[in-house]
Order: sequence, then structure tokens, then C-alpha cells
Amino acid sequence: EVELVESGGGSVSAGGSLRLSCKGSQMPFDEYCLGWVRQVAGQSREGIAGIDRNGVTTYEDSVKGRFFVSRDNGKSTMYLQMNSLKPEDTATYYCAALKTSGRCDMSTIQTLALRAPRGDYGYWGQGTQVTVSS
Repeated sequence: EVELVESGGGSVSAGGSLRLSCKGSQMPFDEYCLGWVRQVAGQSREGIAGIDRNGVTTYEDSVKGRFFVSRDNGKSTMYLQMNSLKPEDTATYYCAALKTSGRCDMSTIQTLALRAPRGDYGYWGQGTQVTVSS
């Protein structure tokens, strides 16, 4: 079974930075569309960043210019560099993955956010907590 494990979360002050990692296993990592999803306590999951098999990235407007997603297929790892963090970025952050040679845009990532936890469309990890204080 595909396994995705997030790490790198923590507590920072507003304006600070964190880098999250997502390590995949039991999967041909280079064949997956990858993305980051976050969930604010009590709210729904939302896709915020994605990266396709060619390294092309996509971002939600709320994080564009502040967050940067990358991948290292040799290490089966995806990263999310988060800069200029704001209190509203406080959430649990999950990585998600979909095996596809096709689309890997924000629509795809949003669909992963909704469906991956159901197990009928892609995969996701257990999450890592990010807390940004003002």
C-alpha cells in the first residue's frame, strides 16, 4: 500500500518560515501527481499547492509567492517551503498523491483534498501540524 509521511511542522511566529517534507514509499514516486492539502481545525480540507511529474507547480492564491513546492524523485520526497507565514496558515498539512500521466493542476489537488481521505481517488498521509502565532 502506498504510504506518505509528512514531517517538518512546528510552531513559528508570524513572518517566519518552515519547510515540510513528504516521504513516499511503496510507490513509483515519479509517476505521481503530488500536492499539499491543509485543514484548519473545524474546517474542510483545501488544496494549496501541487507539482506534476515534470516539476510544474501550481498554487492557490492564498499562498502564491510565499509557499514553494518541489520534489526529489530520487529521494521519493516532496517539499513545501513556507515563507512569510501568517496566523491564518495555522493548520494540519497533508501531502496527497495521484498516479497519473495527465492533469496535475489545482483542480486535481482540490479533488485530492476532497476524495483522497475516502480512498477512492489517490492517497494522503497522516499530516503535520503547523502553528503560526501573531
